Amino acid sequence: MPRSAADDRRSRFPAVFLIALVLALAALGTPAFATPPQAAAPAAAAAAELPCDLYAAGGTPCVTAHSTTRALFAAYNGPLYQIQRSSDHAYRDIGLLAAGGYADGASQVSFCAGTSCTITKIYDQTTRHNDLPISWGGYWKGPGPNGSDVGADAMALPVTAAGHQVFGVKVTPGVGYRIDHASGVATGSQPEGIYMVTSSNYTNQWCCFDYGSGENSHTDTGNATMNAIYWGNACWFNGCTGTGPWVEADLENGMFHTNTGSSTSSSFSRRFAFVPVSFRPATTLS
Repeated sequence: MPRSAADDRRSRFPAVFLIALVLALAALGTPAFATPPQAAAPAAAAAAELPCDLYAAGGTPCVTAHSTTRALFAAYNGPLYQIQRSSDHAYRDIGLLAAGGYADGASQVSFCAGTSCTITKIYDQTTRHNDLPISWGGYWKGPGPNGSDVGADAMALPVTAAGHQVFGVKVTPGVGYRIDHASGVATGSQPEGIYMVTSSNYTNQWCCFDYGSGENSHTDTGNATMNAIYWGNACWFNGCTGTGPWVEADLENGMFHTNTGSSTSSSFSRRFAFVPVSFRPATTLS
């Protein structure tokens, strides 16, 4: 069945933050990932190649590319995300210091001075415009109006990137972003790969903090109807090594380290301030 570009419909349970998100789609018959993304040059100006440029060069172009901290294409010079301040409910798009560079965090600081701000949308940097607004909820009811999710506190996660102040997305209980019927994402048995940068600083054992593809219906439509990365401390199988967090595949009604459960060789804890994780489904999903 068709799936959305990002499934954060259950992300209100964990407390985890993201600072960059990428979803890549492989053309049929090709590998799901090309050369791994490399760090951008430490400057506001564009680097020669950024993560989605590398994916495209490898024949696996990004079909969604979300980040609140930096450009994911060397030529990108559009907005990264939208914020709304509580004092007058005004909106502002936060863009880049330069094409291919880092977010203009100073613009956010100025706009939100003396009040609070919420991230209301994360823009897709690809030409498909698979932007992520706040999720309207679904099977798992959020704390927002009519059971919707809520947006992240825009000022909650300051990060320094190459000397520039930027802001990540701190996902606390109730926060979720989602698009239905996203353009160009894999459906059925089509291959896809998912990559994100997250952190070990804020995690817990609950289901489920995900980034990836989920059902358009916002409901559980059965086993193996999702392709998403889970990040957290949940161990649903015997053999987990350490206390987490672990990278797991959320395929709906199960979070998996391998196709045979967990093992000491596959489930070592990853505890770092910045954790790049990737996932390529090895099974055909319905």
